Amino acid sequence: MSGFDESGFDRLNHRAVARVIGPDDWAAWREIRLRSLLDTPSAYGSTHEQEADYSEELWRSRTGGGSATDLGPGDSGPAVLAFPAGADAASAPIGMGAAFCDRPGWLHVVAMWVDPAWRGRRVSHRILDVIGEWAAPHELRLHLDVTIGNDAAYSSYLSYGFHPTEQTRPLREGSELECVRMALPFPPPAPREARVALRVIDGRCRRAIT
Repeated sequence: MSGFDESGFDRLNHRAVARVIGPDDWAAWREIRLRSLLDTPSAYGSTHEQEADYSEELWRSRTGGGSATDLGPGDSGPAVLAFPAGADAASAPIGMGAAFCDRPGWLHVVAMWVDPAWRGRRVSHRILDVIGEWAAPHELRLHLDVTIGNDAAYSSYLSYGFHPTEQTRPLREGSELECVRMALPFPPPAPREARVALRVIDGRCRRAIT
């Protein structure tokens, strides 16, 4: 299969970048959110049918929490989009994630999704890095719910550092699917670039000592 997308962009030889967005990015957020609900309906508590009729005002409210400074339960945290590194400003996002404060000391990660063409390239980890960097000064730990049986997502979160808990809940009202809560230790792991650098430095130290 070719590594080039429809625009000719070489996705196999490029990385992704992620950033916190704001209300003016609501249309891009809406587009990728609706794509995610169609692609993986068993991963979310909401549905495409519900969200397709949301107003612009509601979409804007879902992308406006990234500037909050004093968070309490129910307050929105960041909305994050990922893009191909080096792509032009008009490029469509390839991944998404968001978070809100659901109880004191915690930021609940939601709406995680990566375009199928970019899966396996740690795009979700880059999104989680940005959410974690946003949460750190607020001294908030990250947790999330993953549908039991969604092995790819579960494995990705495990490799990032999340650990499963004993908490489970139905995916949504009336659903037979269940989710398991996963939590990230505090402080969260360093971004991937920093983790790789630390491993290299540590390796050099070991060789120097031996």
